[in-house]
Amino acid sequence: MVYEIDSVQLEQKIAAGDEVYLLDIRTEAEVAHGMLPNSRHRPMHMIPTEMSSFPKDKEVVLYCRSGARSYHACMFLMQQGFSNVLNLRGGIIDWARNRFDIVPFA
Repeated sequence: MVYEIDSVQLEQKIAAGDEVYLLDIRTEAEVAHGMLPNSRHRPMHMIPTEMSSFPKDKEVVLYCRSGARSYHACMFLMQQGFSNVLNLRGGIIDWARNRFDIVPFA
């Protein structure tokens, strides 16, 4: 079972100062349109080679456009022994629908 968080809950965690590792797994073309503040970008296909750099001591929230790809990426990471991963339900679409900040990809 993949654990999920919605945009409102995530924004509340961030506003409260909780340490959350945000990981945008969309393509380069998608992140060119903006991403969540303080996110890191790793395209989904790079997760197997990059996962050793993901923190084990804080929540890792994965997101994509709608939440579908990130759901599967969370499932993969859980199979690899990660217990601290969450999927952003609804992805950046839901984040934008709630009018939360989206920043340029740097």
